[in-house]
Amino acid sequence: MKLTKLLAGTAISLALASGSTAAFAKDLTVVSWGGAYTKSQVEAYHKPFIAKTGVNIKSEDYNGGIAEIKAQVEAGNVTWDIVDVELSDAIRACDEGLLETIDHSTLPAGANGKPATEDFLPGTLYDCAVANIVWSTIFAYDKSKMPEGPKTMADFFDTKKFPGKRGLRKGAKVNLEFALIADGVAAKDVYSVLETPEGVDRAFAKLDTIKSDVVWWEAGAQPPQMLADGEVALTTAYNGRIFNAVAGEGKPFEIVWDGQVWDLDLWVIPKGAKNKETAMDFLKFSTATEQLAAQASYISYGPARASSSPLVGKFHNADIDMGPQMPTNPTNLTNAVQNNFEFWADNADQLNERFNAWLAN
Repeated sequence: MKLTKLLAGTAISLALASGSTAAFAKDLTVVSWGGAYTKSQVEAYHKPFIAKTGVNIKSEDYNGGIAEIKAQVEAGNVTWDIVDVELSDAIRACDEGLLETIDHSTLPAGANGKPATEDFLPGTLYDCAVANIVWSTIFAYDKSKMPEGPKTMADFFDTKKFPGKRGLRKGAKVNLEFALIADGVAAKDVYSVLETPEGVDRAFAKLDTIKSDVVWWEAGAQPPQMLADGEVALTTAYNGRIFNAVAGEGKPFEIVWDGQVWDLDLWVIPKGAKNKETAMDFLKFSTATEQLAAQASYISYGPARASSSPLVGKFHNADIDMGPQMPTNPTNLTNAVQNNFEFWADNADQLNERFNAWLAN
């Protein structure tokens, strides 16, 4: 795999039109993950962009992966203009030639005047992708039902001490990391263990211990609802979805940060997108300092630009400081794992195949 193709700062420049073509596009199809996350994008990105350009945005939801992008590109019928993806998927899709390249020099400077290439956090700009948020997968519980709740990832796997169903995302990614952390592997050693056949076996063996108690979820909006309905006692979830349920809906949920796996989400433009230039206009607009800071007032995902951080204040409709709610807050990073995008770009297919076989047995 030619990962060098994707290293930040080595973008192949595209000849982009000097003037905005937004006014000529009837619709821009923006694809994301739905629920509270898409709502944060609608408020911080879509509505101001529509007001500025007059472009109509058609918002669609999906559950991740590159299968749909690949199918559209290979069929020569690309209906998505810009897609919010996880980093490992951005890397795979770019390596397979499924995405447009992006000239970083065309991105807006930060509010502090710094060029975008200096203002974006390290490791957030790639040949085919521009990051917008830092997010995390954590686990959570309803503290009104469990006043003396779990504190560690090992507790999540302890169904005797904390009985009840567990919610897990349906897939290998993150679950294998969580299983190893619960089995005593230090966060810093998770991927060195997972890179061995014995480590993979160990992770699946740990998942075996709770398999009969798992309720599987696929969309990010599901875990908060599963907790609220009492369908599960504990569930993994995206940290912003749990925060939104607490701050926006008054749910008595508690986030456990121990063992969190943090990651990036990025904008990509499928190769052959019908509204490519308008999609680039939207990408530039939505990753400007002010827009990224505005999104962080709706959901607790950290902005990918340094200049956005000083502008992050309270939750948009409550007196809640957003800084401590971010995955990148130092107190939340005590025992955290950064998703290893190279590992998953190289191993996702085989590990998901094994996961699906394990699930079927």
